[in-house]
Amino acid sequence: MRAFAASWRLGFPQEYSPAAFRAAGATSETRVAETFDGEASEAAARYARAVFDLAKESNALDAVEKDFSTFAAAWKESADLRDAARSPLIDPETKAKALTAVAEKLGLSDLGRKAVGAIAQNRRAGELLGVFSAYRALVARDRGARQVEIISARPLGAAEKAAIVDGLAAQIGAKVEAETSVDESLVGGFVVRIGSRQFDASVKAKLDALRLALKSA
Repeated sequence: MRAFAASWRLGFPQEYSPAAFRAAGATSETRVAETFDGEASEAAARYARAVFDLAKESNALDAVEKDFSTFAAAWKESADLRDAARSPLIDPETKAKALTAVAEKLGLSDLGRKAVGAIAQNRRAGELLGVFSAYRALVARDRGARQVEIISARPLGAAEKAAIVDGLAAQIGAKVEAETSVDESLVGGFVVRIGSRQFDASVKAKLDALRLALKSA
């Protein structure tokens, strides 16, 4: 992945290097885009539905899901990739070509590459993770399951993840497909996101609640 981080910039003009637009400072457009990481806006949900319909017609639901997972992993690892996707200094056509090239380097399928390019071309590159998240939820529902995200303070063991998934499945009355990620700021425990709903069982949340209680005492 380090080789990827160095090579993906080839699609961008030199004046639009990540260092150049970081030096220019964050814009309101960049900050707005940041709110969409992992969350689906109304527009992101529409793009996800369009990709889902195309993938289903092509019997490529699983392939595109894998594509999006691969691209999302690169997105989370590379700050340069995130900055470029969000930058208002790069025109949509250039951005679409560059992100399509990234998708190709990552080995995405033809439909996966075209989806990334079309989203960028339509000025929604900053919302790619939101599109991916909404797509995964649609695929899960198509399989009769619910897509959830489990965020923990440390990597979960197989038994821990299975226990959480089984508990969630019992609570919502449906099969659960879970993605996991780590946020060390949680200190301990975990957070579960199901669509727009969130259940916070983290130590950080409990400490914040205690601080609030002490302030108002």
